Amino acid sequence: MKLALLYPAYLPNLYYLSCLLQADRTIMLDTEPFSRKSRVHRGKIRTPEGFQWLNVPIPTEDRKKPVHQVRIDHGLNWVNKHMMALEYNYRNSIYFDFYEPEIRSDLQQAKEHERLSEFIRFFMERLFIYLQVDVTPEWASRIPGYFSNPDRFASRLGATEVFQEENSRNYQRQSSLRSDPDFIHPHYAQHFGDFVPDLSLLDLLFQLGPSAYEVTGRLQR
Repeated sequence: MKLALLYPAYLPNLYYLSCLLQADRTIMLDTEPFSRKSRVHRGKIRTPEGFQWLNVPIPTEDRKKPVHQVRIDHGLNWVNKHMMALEYNYRNSIYFDFYEPEIRSDLQQAKEHERLSEFIRFFMERLFIYLQVDVTPEWASRIPGYFSNPDRFASRLGATEVFQEENSRNYQRQSSLRSDPDFIHPHYAQHFGDFVPDLSLLDLLFQLGPSAYEVTGRLQR
């Protein structure tokens, strides 16, 4: 059994999605300590110069708390800033105008959520609907008897392989059963110069729209 142990991600990338699609079971680690190096609160978008990070602000005092206790700092006008960045960089993408109203409405829903993980759960579900991806992750905070040791937890579930986030050694305890999904980063048309990998799934959505399944379909085992 292949088990994915992943931090929740505000703007997941294609590697992250491949873990979800190739795992038999996925656990979102919302009980683990928040890390600013993870994708819990951020993601990359394309720019003419390469890329930039979009970050959801959180209160300073929450940075050492478990993910499911971290709040969103609603005192900052971050939703409008994110939408301005998306519009500036993707307004010439083929499907930006089609999805922009939906994405804007989804981001504005953040105001209805005090906790970051609650909003991420909603936003990830919406993003997967647009991409026609069928995944059903579970959340560690809702699993009785979950514990942080990845090897013990994997053994308890009968897992033989564990997928974890790429470059996560600095914030996620690594499993001895860790392996990478079957993943070669697919290339697709981007509207700026040479191809830039490791971007958020919004890039794929705005570029390919309903045809994104031609890329996501290749990520499944």
